[in-house]
Amino acid sequence: MNRLTKVLSQNKENNIKSLVAYLVAGDPCEESTLELLNGFALSGVDVIEVGVPFSDPIAEGPIIQSAHDRSLKNGTNLKKILKIIKSFRKSNSHTPIVLMGYINGFLANQSEFSNFSQHGVDGVLIVDVPGEYSLSDIGFQNDSILSVSLISPTTSKERVIDICKASSGFIYYITLRGVTGANKINVNEIHENLQTIKQSTDLPVLAGFGIKTKEDATEISKLADGVIIGSQVVEMIENSASNKDFKKIYNYLKEIKHSINL
Repeated sequence: MNRLTKVLSQNKENNIKSLVAYLVAGDPCEESTLELLNGFALSGVDVIEVGVPFSDPIAEGPIIQSAHDRSLKNGTNLKKILKIIKSFRKSNSHTPIVLMGYINGFLANQSEFSNFSQHGVDGVLIVDVPGEYSLSDIGFQNDSILSVSLISPTTSKERVIDICKASSGFIYYITLRGVTGANKINVNEIHENLQTIKQSTDLPVLAGFGIKTKEDATEISKLADGVIIGSQVVEMIENSASNKDFKKIYNYLKEIKHSINL
């Protein structure tokens, strides 16, 4: 069984809320990325999203855009990312990893796709491809890799059904009308939309974008199967880059995981 399916389904069955944490590979450097992957896992993170740096990450706010820029300046590419993940798998064989990026970044390295599973990748989320299209629909053939799709507050009910049919890992519900890291979460709207999505799929539904505090995470996880933390973690990584002391990040993640499972 795919690690992503196993972890999320077991958590859902046992009424455990899942925590997903995001980082951009190669920010602040390759060595730190490996250290952070291990640190995330030891901090109780259930799934790690690894951002593949891209020159025009249109869905990202300033914090994650800057991380993409720093990573590209470091020369990070998909081959190097797969090497980092393979190294991570030497010490961790159970924490799922989802690559998150943009279609052109994957197309430029399409030959690598068949190697994803052997390097330890479990799922892929391509931000700028409509959610109705699975990975196989766009020419990426690897039955071992699950397809994660985005649903936003403005997605129609008809599209929600089609997106859920095309997805195989989990549904990523965007909590905000805007880019990553934006503010003003509307909890009532989130709960209403999550109920609609859950009527269309048995897949876990996780919520992200704009979740920063344990209060945010706790409120949203009352209906979602878990939360995804991105910009807040990436900003903390940036602030810790000079001394590469990531303890505050790990403590923050432990606190979030605890708060959503009280």
